Amino acid sequence: METRFWLIRHALVEENARAMLYGVMDVALCETTLIEQAPMYRALADRLPRPARWVVTPLSRTHRTAGAIFNAGYPSVTPVVEPDLIEQSLGEWQGLPHAELPEKLANPAHAFWPLAGDEKPPGGESMLEVVARAGKALERLSVAHEGEDVVIVSHGGTIRAAVAHALGVAPDNALHLSIQNLSLTRIERHPAGWRVVCVNELPGY
Repeated sequence: METRFWLIRHALVEENARAMLYGVMDVALCETTLIEQAPMYRALADRLPRPARWVVTPLSRTHRTAGAIFNAGYPSVTPVVEPDLIEQSLGEWQGLPHAELPEKLANPAHAFWPLAGDEKPPGGESMLEVVARAGKALERLSVAHEGEDVVIVSHGGTIRAAVAHALGVAPDNALHLSIQNLSLTRIERHPAGWRVVCVNELPGY
């Protein structure tokens, strides 16, 4: 039996946070966008499977995003917190303005991510390590919830890492994927292996 994962990137964070590298900092969501995007939350509430296991990360932006989906009509449940699905830690570089990062990099930045897949910030982790961490968590969840639907509210970097694990591709390849806020990515764990169903599906479109 397959385990079906429904991965949602959290809602847009507030403007000041978007001006810096926030990584695993517990930054707030944009309150204006939470109101303006109400139709997207309703679309997600209608789209997501019932029943399902719900998983969030330790960061409040995933909890609030899940709560907004519940408020939009999905039957409220108590999500399980999964630390291994948290965003990439940028270590000592967290809190830096984006403009200050390039001079600190050992390798050229990725075209669509602040760091290359093998760049490891001081005190942080590389995307390569995020793929390994997220992959182990997904394998564990697929066994624990075999045959079930699992909704995971997580982060852009982690969702790219999940797709990289499912496809068996290098982190730099996965970083080419666009994972927008509130987008839905679906992957499945079958006995024969992983299958990617969709990536970056936007609710209501």
